Amino acid sequence: MPMIDPFSVKPNSRFAGPALLASALAAMLLTIGPAGAEDTVRQVLPSGPPPVAPQQLTKEKAPDESEIQRFCSNIADAARDRRYALQAQELKELQAGIDQRMKALEDKRAEYEQWLKRREVFLARAEDGVVKIYAGMKPDAAAERLAMVNVDLAAAILMKLDSRKAGVILNEMDQKAAAALTGIMASAARRVDPS
Repeated sequence: MPMIDPFSVKPNSRFAGPALLASALAAMLLTIGPAGAEDTVRQVLPSGPPPVAPQQLTKEKAPDESEIQRFCSNIADAARDRRYALQAQELKELQAGIDQRMKALEDKRAEYEQWLKRREVFLARAEDGVVKIYAGMKPDAAAERLAMVNVDLAAAILMKLDSRKAGVILNEMDQKAAAALTGIMASAARRVDPS
C-alpha cells in the first residue's frame, strides 16, 4: 500500500478517514514525548481486577543470602519432622509386610513339621512291617530277595532282625554279597565315626 500524505488528501476521497486517524495518532505520540513512551500498555478486562497504579508496580528485589538462610532455617525443623514422619510410616509398612511374611513362614513350617511327623510314623511302620516280613520268610527265600534290593537297605533290614535269623539268612547268601552286607553292618554298629 503506498504512503499517503495526510495533507494532500481531499476530504471526500476514500483515504481521508484513515489518513486523518494516522495523523492524529502521530500528533498524540509527539505530544506524549519520551517519558510517556516508557509506560507499558495494560489491558483491563471487565471481569478482571482493577488496574494497578504505576507507583505500585515496582520490581521486587531478589532476596539476599541472609533472607534465604533465615527461610531455610525456619522451615528446617518442619521439613526434618515431615521427613521423619514419612520414614516412620514407611518403616511401619515394611514391618507389617515382614510380620505378614513371618506368619506365612511360620504356618508353612508348622505344615512341614506335621508332614515330617507323618512321614516318620509311616517309615517306622513300613520299616517294622518290612522287618516282620523278612523275619517270617524262609532263610533261603529271604536271602534271595535281599540280594536283589539296595545293599544299604538290606543291611538295615538284617540289623533289625534277630541275630540268629540274620545269621541264617547271611549263611544262605552268596559269599561276596554276605561279605558286603557284613561290612556295612559292622561299620554302622561302630560307635565312633571311622573317618
